Amino acid sequence: MGKTTRMRKILGLIILGSVFGHFPSLLQAAEITPFYTQNQSPLIQIFGLPSVGEASLLSPGKADARFIVDLANNYVDDQNPRESILLDGESTRLSLDARYGLKKDWEIGVVIPYVNQSGGFLDGFIENYHNTFGFPQGGRDQAPRNRLLYRYVKDGQERLKVSDSSSGLGDISLNGGWQVWGGKDQPSAAALRTSLKLPTGSSSELHGSGSWDLSLWMVGSRDWKVTYGHLTLFGAAGLMGMTGGDVLESQQRNWVGFGSLGVGWSPVRWIAFKVQANGHTSFYKDSELRELNHSSVQLTMGGTLAFSDRLSLDLGVTEDVVVKTSPDVVFHLALRGSF
Repeated sequence: MGKTTRMRKILGLIILGSVFGHFPSLLQAAEITPFYTQNQSPLIQIFGLPSVGEASLLSPGKADARFIVDLANNYVDDQNPRESILLDGESTRLSLDARYGLKKDWEIGVVIPYVNQSGGFLDGFIENYHNTFGFPQGGRDQAPRNRLLYRYVKDGQERLKVSDSSSGLGDISLNGGWQVWGGKDQPSAAALRTSLKLPTGSSSELHGSGSWDLSLWMVGSRDWKVTYGHLTLFGAAGLMGMTGGDVLESQQRNWVGFGSLGVGWSPVRWIAFKVQANGHTSFYKDSELRELNHSSVQLTMGGTLAFSDRLSLDLGVTEDVVVKTSPDVVFHLALRGSF
């Protein structure tokens, strides 16, 4: 090996070591925030179950907007001596989630959803996926493909039936937040958030619940610098109260607890990997079916692509940890812009 070649290698190692030695300070641009998603079951997404949001509120005069897509495929066919339920269909929920820093430590926002209920197009793909990895079909492969039929019968009485495709405005939510401690550019933060959901969507088409829902929750986060990038732990817990709605009104509960726990790691400035669990207590009572009267946990895995400090894209896939209480699979996308 010649002297010139050795010198080039040594110089290259010095430069490389210098870059990696300063790596942690260069990798903080990919902000790690919770996924803006929740249970997309056709009988749950109609309520005001909130996306928990960030622990750090916006600075005064700053705005933040997300365009969110949740594509959910549902199939469950269950029964007992008194009840039967069939949830077979696909829902697409498009949401505009906008927030504004009103003044120091205060934030306001609005969520405007648009809901589509249909037979969809994912049944064949999901059946093939289950076959490939040896997962049980749960009767999915015996049912008509791309069908829309949500039906619930109790004691011989049909209490719910939706079989016609529809699209329309969902239930709008008005949001607010107060910074309890910490904030932007600080390693730890906590915020108290609230949401009021209005009955603006059609309950007969499962675009809304017909109820007024008020939520209050605390969300916190802690960030650590690590050898490569940074690591963030985040979580939330809260309570939601609901007036009487129009969907299974005699069985609807008026109080639901909910929470979230997640972790994210950003190894380089343009990407972050995230895992998040969302959970809640049951929304319905007087039923022996898990689809109605059981707590639920969903797991979302994916990450964030940071195109710049002001523009990013969340991509995630949600699975039902507690089976039959949420959709088999949900594909989540959220494009975020800061202004």
